[in-house]
Amino acid sequence: MKAVVFQGPEEPMTVEEVDRPDCDDDGIVVETEACGVCRSDWHAWKGDWSWIGLMMTPGLVFGHEPCGTVVEVGDEVENVREGDRITAPFNMSDGTCRHCMSGRANICKRSVPMGFLPFQSGAYAEEFPVRVADQNAIAVPDGLDAVDVAGLGCRFATAFHGIAHRVSVDPGDTVAVHGCGGVGLSAIMTANALGGRVIAIDLDDRSLEMAEELGAEETVNVSEVKDVPQSVKAFTPNSRGVEVSVDALGIAETCRNSVNSLCKGGQHLQIGLTTSEEEGEVSLPVDTMVYDEREFYGSYGMPPHEYDEIFSMMEAGTINPGKIVSETISLEDVPDMVASMGEYDTVGIPVCTEF
Repeated sequence: MKAVVFQGPEEPMTVEEVDRPDCDDDGIVVETEACGVCRSDWHAWKGDWSWIGLMMTPGLVFGHEPCGTVVEVGDEVENVREGDRITAPFNMSDGTCRHCMSGRANICKRSVPMGFLPFQSGAYAEEFPVRVADQNAIAVPDGLDAVDVAGLGCRFATAFHGIAHRVSVDPGDTVAVHGCGGVGLSAIMTANALGGRVIAIDLDDRSLEMAEELGAEETVNVSEVKDVPQSVKAFTPNSRGVEVSVDALGIAETCRNSVNSLCKGGQHLQIGLTTSEEEGEVSLPVDTMVYDEREFYGSYGMPPHEYDEIFSMMEAGTINPGKIVSETISLEDVPDMVASMGEYDTVGIPVCTEF
């Protein structure tokens, strides 16, 4: 089968013929219909994340935002059948650890990131495997388009989990989103659906225009203001600050701007992961966070049971991840698309649909 193969940090990825994936006794093999192209793949291609123990080795098949049809089922699988349409979390869990048992499978003790390890290849390929399928294969409701489901991917799922379940967004709360890439736009759509008043912050007018289309009431172009937090606060009563602020990019500046945009008692949500510039470390105004009781939350993927919540909102028209999909591409286009993501030229989410 054809797949996009990683050759090493910053080396051009290639489309090659590779062996189709084996089907584990507790797993399945899925024919790929669509797979989102994510900035996390750019991070991996750059060689980031060694500071958290992820070392990308040549030969990996990336791709962790899939939708497809099951073509092979392991002997021990009980709840999945050939012909089922499924998606899967990018951070696959085993269903047995204390986090899984308490409803937080996204931080499973034995979590396996899809496409970033040799024994769990990804979906930039004609077929991809899903391990522990009864835990990780998520049935896709009839009528949902594969492109829209791939658009959920890691970006929308992580943003949704963070906005809906990690912080508290009540109707009328003001939510600032710093960075309007795929995950930021997903956060904007989710916060708007929950009744939040959204302020979008970015340096690209095209991204800010899309943010407004998805529900942002106000925008801040960081290239046009001297003090981003104060510009954000100016849109809140008495310039007190926002109830929730999101860093959807993952650089030191956006993280600090987000924390400094908060009101007393406000909640910061960290979705963006850092680059080699920060290596996972960002200095923050700790004393201010203490005496204002500002809270810091992280969001990493989404547990499997929350997909039903998203699917219900999609079917009701409350959210529409497909609106964030910017273009569809072929497998041959994936290497260049991933490499270009460091230039921040992409608005929205590209999805691969031709394999």
